[in-house]
Amino acid sequence: MYRIKTLNKISNAGLSHLEPSRFQVGSEVENEDGILVRSAAMHDYQFPENLRAIARAGAGTNNIPIDRCSESGIVVFNTPGANANAVKELVLAAMLIASRDILGGAQWVQEQASNPDVDLSAVVEKGKSAFAGPELFHKSLGVIGLGAIGALVANMALELGMDVYGYDPFLSVDAALRLDRHVNVVKSLDELYKVSDYITIHVPYNNATKDTINAEAIGKMKGQVRIINLARGGLVNSEDMAAALNAGRVARYVTDFPDQLLASTQNVVTLPHLGASTPESEENCAAMAARQLKDYLLNGNITNSVNLPTVVQDWSGISRLCIIHLNMPAMLTRIMTYLSDDNINVENMTNKSKKDYAYTIVDVNTRINDDVADQLRAIPGVIRVRVLNH
Repeated sequence: MYRIKTLNKISNAGLSHLEPSRFQVGSEVENEDGILVRSAAMHDYQFPENLRAIARAGAGTNNIPIDRCSESGIVVFNTPGANANAVKELVLAAMLIASRDILGGAQWVQEQASNPDVDLSAVVEKGKSAFAGPELFHKSLGVIGLGAIGALVANMALELGMDVYGYDPFLSVDAALRLDRHVNVVKSLDELYKVSDYITIHVPYNNATKDTINAEAIGKMKGQVRIINLARGGLVNSEDMAAALNAGRVARYVTDFPDQLLASTQNVVTLPHLGASTPESEENCAAMAARQLKDYLLNGNITNSVNLPTVVQDWSGISRLCIIHLNMPAMLTRIMTYLSDDNINVENMTNKSKKDYAYTIVDVNTRINDDVADQLRAIPGVIRVRVLNH
């Protein structure tokens, strides 16, 4: 029986994948084997000895101490693409809001309607010009990041009749195949800034992407550009954005990550982190997170991990060794030597690495005893060894 702790409310669409006969699931579970989490802060979380995996029902993992997890042999999963459609639809709304002052106009009508002495029809006809703005048709959209969300946004914008420019230095083959051939993939952000009337950003937040959009970047953009950030707040420098808005360099900024400065700056529309806030998105994320956690605990397979490589292997033996180790020379030789010395025949093996860490699955034709597992754990650079039986 595997113990799964939930640190946030997780949709039943995800929990239903964890059968009660094999998984004990709940917020009160102790000494857990796995964790399902959404937004709960985990940087000060004390890892129990048995913890093997954390599955985040969402794409961002800023709330999880990734380095500490890697050092402890804990696999961290996320759910890229599960909320992509929800975010794509909000980007469309954000582009319209950035173009035409829809929210300001609606609020103004309510204010007029609250005065019984006002002829609302007459006032609306006279005042509507204050909220006018450009159409999206035939305008250019720059999409920074062409992953699951960015690709959907780019393709959607083409259907709206926009010219679309995309930038992604890490564009994968799968992502490229999702893109419509009419998306102009450029080689630098400067190219994208130069041609875009609208810019939307869809990249992870890390040290390399912090303040991607700052004063220098804005200086390379068209005047009166409209910028949308539904990805992460730190991707856009708030002080530089406020200055550009006040100077009229940026026409409007729509962000899903309000702070005190932006919320009080003119021509900013701040949303309360609505990007993935749809029941469909929450269900998709929960289901994907639960399935990935289940497959790892039961089969040792890793899919969509942020700290370890993707390794999926069909069962082909009696026992399976799942070994998390440092990505270092001769590691596989040492592992195979121990198995050979114990006359254990290897049926199948997969080894992949991701930066400083690697993961090896070995299927063997006999039961693995504790002595063999302990010998493998004693190899320098080995972080965790799990033995699964088919």
